[in-house]
Parts: sequence; structure tokens; C-alpha cells
Amino acid sequence: MFTAFARAFKTPDLRKKLLFTLGIIVIYRLGAHVPAPGVDYAKVQQCIDQSDSGGLLGLMQMFSGGALLQITIFALGIMPYITASIILQLLTVVIPRLEALKKEGQSGTAKITQYTRYLTVALAILQGTGLVATARSGALFQNCTVREQIVPDKSIFTTLVMVITMTAGTAAVMWLGELITDKGIGNGMSILMFISIAATFPGALWAIKESGKLADGWIEFGTVILIGFVMVALVVFVEQAQRRIPVQYAKRMIGRRSYGGTSTYIPLKVNQAGVIPVIFASSLLFIPSLIVQFSGSTAGWATWIQDHFVTGNHPYYISVYFVLIVFFAFFYVAISFNPDEVADNMKKYGGFIPGIRAGRPTAEYLSYVLNRITWPGSLYLGLIALVPTMALAGFGGANQNFPFGGTSILIIVGVGLETVKQIESQLQQRNYEGFLR
Repeated sequence: MFTAFARAFKTPDLRKKLLFTLGIIVIYRLGAHVPAPGVDYAKVQQCIDQSDSGGLLGLMQMFSGGALLQITIFALGIMPYITASIILQLLTVVIPRLEALKKEGQSGTAKITQYTRYLTVALAILQGTGLVATARSGALFQNCTVREQIVPDKSIFTTLVMVITMTAGTAAVMWLGELITDKGIGNGMSILMFISIAATFPGALWAIKESGKLADGWIEFGTVILIGFVMVALVVFVEQAQRRIPVQYAKRMIGRRSYGGTSTYIPLKVNQAGVIPVIFASSLLFIPSLIVQFSGSTAGWATWIQDHFVTGNHPYYISVYFVLIVFFAFFYVAISFNPDEVADNMKKYGGFIPGIRAGRPTAEYLSYVLNRITWPGSLYLGLIALVPTMALAGFGGANQNFPFGGTSILIIVGVGLETVKQIESQLQQRNYEGFLR
């Protein structure tokens, strides 16, 4: 990986792209530290030191690079765009118009991207309003003594200015990501996600060292680093694993020319769903605690939810979280990969799987193989996601701020591998030495 980056900086075109990408990253990180208007920054820092975020709030804090709880202009980060992309992808299966646009090629994809931008702005307004309302009421930091003084001026005008600023910040982040995609290296949104998550690692690691009890925290610190390396190796191994189904195309004679006769394969990844099931499960499990928080009820059901589904280390929470991840893994794979459509396309162009008849038998075979490889993929996702809860159990309980969690590692490893592949492919286009030898 480091060799690829070193060679890239020696190539003028790639060097410009890399420097442009680094410049956009610097701008993004600077915006993540600029407070939104109407916020008392000193009080916010005081409350951050006293708080411990988890659940969906912790997930959004991670995707914003730590900017959410600081209530900055980029507080919402890339999360509205991620949510909008997932919603549009799910609606493509349900709404025939979107499905038709997806099949139109580049023009249809551009239209869907435009819809994603509109939905991103709408979600940013909704999430910004929720964040400002939560900060004004003091519910953003439950254990902070000055939580109600975070937003001193609670007028409607100040609230509107804060919401508009955060929405504009989200639009700016979306624009920066698209600039990286057009003029830089890699997928812009993925790069910004990578930077947001990686930015929280140093602080989280040092917090584990400070809160540790064995040898002044260095044993916990070293254990976390070791677990992180093991997890990265495991994730790289599984993310690269795939089942290659061979496909043979029959030779056809059209006039005097021969077409087809080639062989290829369909790559089915073990983790076909990616990180989406973990995000779905985390979001769904946060709903009960959100209901209790806004209802203010002290009834028996509210106490039961508070005890079993808030801390994250209760057996009920762990079991439901694991089951939800497995369920959403199968659900997302079912809507993102259509065996019938793949089988029809293969039949249309004269392709077939050796030993399997074209048409319906091919679709059934693809569905059978997909279900078999989704099982280990979903179990792997569930185990990776539970690492923050169980990793430090031997050191006095789970740590909600464990940096090498399933979502963060999956995104960092996936984006890192994809970016390096793009750099290497562009290097191969500019280096013909291997073909001349």
C-alpha cells in the first residue's frame, strides 16, 4: 500500500489528484471544528467531558468525525447523505419509476443522484432541527450540569439560523465529496467517511488509556491495539473473500464474424451486504431508548427499557442486536441482488453456468449459493459488531467508546482497499514496463 502511494506521488497527474484530495480533507476537518452560531463552545466542551454517547447518537458522532456533539457547522457530517442513499436504494426495489431509471444507464443514475441530493437536504433540515431542539432542551448531554446553557439564546430566530447553518454545512460536505470524486482519488463520500472515523481514533484510544486501571491503563491500551490489528486482518480476509461462479458464453456467428465463446465469472462476496445491516440494527435498537427519553415516563416499561436496552452490555441487548444484524444482512442481500434478473441477462446474451440449464434453474442455483454464503457473512458481521461490547469485558466491563468497533473497521478497511485499488489501476495505465518485458 505504501509503495503504491510513493509511486503515485512520483506521477505528476496522480500527485495533483492526491494533493487536491488532501486539500479537501483539510477543509472538511477545519469545518468540523467551527462552532455553529448561537452555541456556547466552552459549555459544550465541558459537557463533552462529562458525557458518554452510545447507540445511534454514538454512530452519528462517529460519522461526523466528532463534530456532532460539538455542534459545529458540519455537525451532521455525511450521515444525511448516507441515509438518503440507503433510502433511495431501498425505494428502487419498490417504486417502478426508480427501477426504470436505474436501468437507463448513466442518465438514469444521474437522475437518481439528483434525487439523493434533494433528499439529503430534506433529511439535513429534519436532523438539524432535532439536534438543535435536543441541545436547547439539554437532552443532548444527560449527565452534564450546564447542559441547559449550551444554547443561551432560545429564540426562534437563533434556532432557524442554527438549522440553516447545519443544513448548509451538510450541502457543503456533499459538494466536497463530489469534488473529490470528480477531481481527486477514490469515491469522495467514502473518503470523507474514512476521515471522519479515523479522526476519532486517537482520542478514543487515549481515553481508554486514561480510564484503564491495570499498569496505569497501558495494559488496556495495548490490548485494544492488539485486538485492532487482529480485527483488521480478519476484516481484510473476509472482505476479499468471494465465491466465483463460472459463466461460459456460447460462440455465435453473425455474418462472417464470430461473437462470444468467452468465459468469465460472477463474483459473490461473502459479505455481500457490507456495513448496511449494522447501521440498520443500531438505528432500530436506538428507537426504544429514544421513546423513553422524549416521553419522560418513569413507569415500569420505561425502567425495563432503560435497564436492558440503553447501556449496550445487557444480554438482551446483545442477543437482539445480533439477531437484527443477521436478519438485515439477508434482507439487504435479497433486495440488492436479484438472481432472476441475473439469470435473464445471462440467457439473453447466450451465457450459462457449466452444468446448469439457462433460465429458471440458473436463478435457483444462484439463490442457493447466495443463501449459503450469506450465512457466514451475516454471522461475521454480528460478531464484528459485538466487539465493542465484549472486547474489554475482562477489564471491568464493556467500553462504549471502543474505537475498533464493527462499523468503523468495516468502513475503514473497505474504503482503504478500494482507494488503493484505484491508485494501482491508474498507475498501471501510466506504466507499460511490465508489458514490454
